[in-house]
Amino acid sequence: MTNMIKNVDFNCQANNTAHRTIEITTKQLIVRRGQSFLLTLEMMRPFNAHDTLILTAETGSAPSEKRGTRSQFGNPSAMYASDVKAVWNLNIDKSANLQRGIVTLSVTPPADAPVGKYSLSARTDSERKVLGTLVVLFNPWCTNDWVYLPDERERQEYVMNEQGLIYHGTAGYPHPMYWIFGQFEEEMVDICLKMLDVNPKHMRDPADDVSARCNPIYVGRVVSAMVNSNGDRGVLVGRWHDDYGDGVRPTHWTGSVSILQQWYQKNCHPVKYGQCWVFAGVMCTVMRFLGIPCRVVTNFQSAHDTNNSLTIDQYYDDYGARDSQDSTWNFHVWVEGWMKRPDLKKGNTYDGWQVLDPTPQERSEGVFCCGPAPVAAILQGEANLKYDVPFVFSEVNADIVKWMVSANGSKRKMHSDTTTVGQNISTKAVGYNTRSDVTDSYKPREGSARERAVFKRALNRLNSGDDREDDTREETLKVEMKFEEETKMLAGQDIKLKLKLSNKDRSVKTMFIRVSAQAMRYNGKIAHNIQSTVQEKMLRSGQDVILPVQIPFSVYSKYMVGCDSMKVSAVAFDKQQEDDVYETEIDIALEDPAISMKVIGEARLFRPLIMEVEFTNPLNETLRNCSLTVIGCGLFKSDYVESKHRELFAREKLKLRITTTPYKAGLKTVVADFDCSAFRDVKGSCTVNVKP
Repeated sequence: MTNMIKNVDFNCQANNTAHRTIEITTKQLIVRRGQSFLLTLEMMRPFNAHDTLILTAETGSAPSEKRGTRSQFGNPSAMYASDVKAVWNLNIDKSANLQRGIVTLSVTPPADAPVGKYSLSARTDSERKVLGTLVVLFNPWCTNDWVYLPDERERQEYVMNEQGLIYHGTAGYPHPMYWIFGQFEEEMVDICLKMLDVNPKHMRDPADDVSARCNPIYVGRVVSAMVNSNGDRGVLVGRWHDDYGDGVRPTHWTGSVSILQQWYQKNCHPVKYGQCWVFAGVMCTVMRFLGIPCRVVTNFQSAHDTNNSLTIDQYYDDYGARDSQDSTWNFHVWVEGWMKRPDLKKGNTYDGWQVLDPTPQERSEGVFCCGPAPVAAILQGEANLKYDVPFVFSEVNADIVKWMVSANGSKRKMHSDTTTVGQNISTKAVGYNTRSDVTDSYKPREGSARERAVFKRALNRLNSGDDREDDTREETLKVEMKFEEETKMLAGQDIKLKLKLSNKDRSVKTMFIRVSAQAMRYNGKIAHNIQSTVQEKMLRSGQDVILPVQIPFSVYSKYMVGCDSMKVSAVAFDKQQEDDVYETEIDIALEDPAISMKVIGEARLFRPLIMEVEFTNPLNETLRNCSLTVIGCGLFKSDYVESKHRELFAREKLKLRITTTPYKAGLKTVVADFDCSAFRDVKGSCTVNVKP
C-alpha cells in the first residue's frame, strides 16, 4: 500500500537552539555540520521501519556525489562508490510514533560537508517530494570538523559574541574601539551566502567552488578577497586620504551590519570607504557567521615590506620623517581564523590560529587577499609556507634601516633598528573587555638570541642568503636620545614633552638638534608638517640634558582633524663630526574627550527603552556640524542618527534622550559616534542587559 508525506516539520526552534543558531532566526533551519538535527514527516498512513524512505541533500547548481555536494541516504541504504564525498546519514529517532505515521528522523550532515544552502527532498514508494531548504555551517563544537575549538569560553567569544573591541592608536597609546559584529542579525544568512556566490572563483567554476566550501582554508581565502572590492564584487572600497565626500569616512563606522546591508541592497556594489580595522571587523562578522572561530588582531608598528626583503628603509630630512615606498604603520589590523592545516603536511604543527588579512595591500596568487598564514609558522620563521607567511612575518618582525637625506639628495645611514616593528600585538581578552597581548605567539622576545635566529631562518627560507646578520645589528650609540611625556595626551590641550639627550662618549659634543612635529595617517603617511624648531646644545662627557618640547593646541588643531596620530621626531648631529647623526621619535595618539551613555530604567524585550547620551565641549570655541550616530545589535534595526544639534558652544554640554525598542534579549552593547568640526568620530559605549 502506498504511503505519502502529508506534512513536514523542520523543528526550527528546537534544532536552531541545539545548533546555537537560534540568535539568527526561528524561520529557517540553520544547522552545524557533524551534528544531528530532527526532521518530522507526517505520513498519510502508519509507517513501517522497512518502508522506503530516501532523502536527498543538494547544494549548488551542479550537485554531485563525487564533489560532496549531493547525498542520497535513508532506507534502503545506498551503495556508495569509493570516490563519493560528504555522505549524510539518518536514523529513525526514538520520539517517532510510526503507528500514527509520525516519522521523526535524526539527520546528520557530515563534518566535511560544504557549507551553504541545501535543498532537501524525500522519496517514498509512491512519490518524490521537496521538503524545503536548510543552511549548513561550520561546527567548532564538533571534534571532526577542521574548525573544532576545544575551549567553550573561547567558542563563546570567537563564534557567538556579537560585539568586541578593536585596538588602534599607537604602540604607546593602544586605544580600544567598540565594534558591533552583528553576525546573528537575520539578514546575515542571505548576505554571507551571497558573498560566497559572487566570488570570482564561483563565477569561473561554480561546481568546483561549491565543493571546495567544505574547507575552511579555502573559505577563509575567499572571504579575505571578497571583503575588499579590488578585482571583484567585494564589499568595501579602501581609501587612505581625506577625500571621503562621496562615501563614509572609515572612522565613522562602528559596526559591520550597515556596511554589509548596503552592499547587499545595492546589488553587491562596493561600499565607500574602509581602512584596515573596518575590513577586519567586517571579515570577523562573516567568519563568525559561517562558524569559523575568528578574532580581530592589531599589530602596532606594523611594517609594510613591498619586496619581501624583511627590511624597511626609513628616510629623514630637516623637517622630520619622509614618505618612502616601504612604510611602518602606527597599527595594522587583521583577523585570525582557527582551523586545521593538513595541507601543510606537518601533522598538527601549524593547526590553530591563522592570519587572514582582507585589507588590499599586495596580491596573493594574483588576488588581493592574504592568508591563511599559520601564526605558529610566523613564530618559527618558516617563511616558505602557504599562505603569505613572508609578508606577515615582515609586518611583525622586519628590521628598520634609518637614513638621513641631505639637501643635495645624498643619503647616509644613521642606524639599524631590529626591535621597533611588531609591538603590543593585541586582541580582546576572552570574556572581558580588556586587552590581551599575543605578541609572544608571533615572535620570540625582541633582543633575544632566538629572535635573531628566527629572523635569519626567515631570510634563508626566502633564499636571500644570511649575510644580512651583521648589517642589522644594533650599533653602540655615542649619544642616546629619548622623548618622555610631561602630561597626559588629550585632544584639545597643549602637548608637553621632554627630550632627554645622554652623551655616552668621552668627548664634548656640540649638538645641532631639530625637533619636528607632523600630523600622520595611521598607515605611516605624512599628512601635514605642524612645526619644526632648531637649537644647539653642548653635551659634556657623561652629561644628561633635558630639552622641553611644547606643541600648542592652537598650532596643531587645524592639522590634526582627520589624522590618527602625531609623530614628534628629533634629529641631532655633532657639529664637529657631521656624519655622526642620531634620531629618535614618539608617535602620539591623542585621547578624545569622553562621551557617556546610560539606560534610564529597566530594559525589557519589545518594550520602549530610553537611553541618555552626554558630551561636553572641552574647547573655548564652538563645535560645528555636530551629529550623533548610535547602533546596537538587538536594539536598533538600523543606525540611529541625530543631527538636529548642529552647534555646541564653548564648554557647553549636549544631553540627548533616545528611545528604541529591543528585539533581542541578553547582554547587548550600544556604541555611539559623535562627530563635529574639531573632533572626528568620538566613540562611546555602554552595555544593556535586555530582560525577556
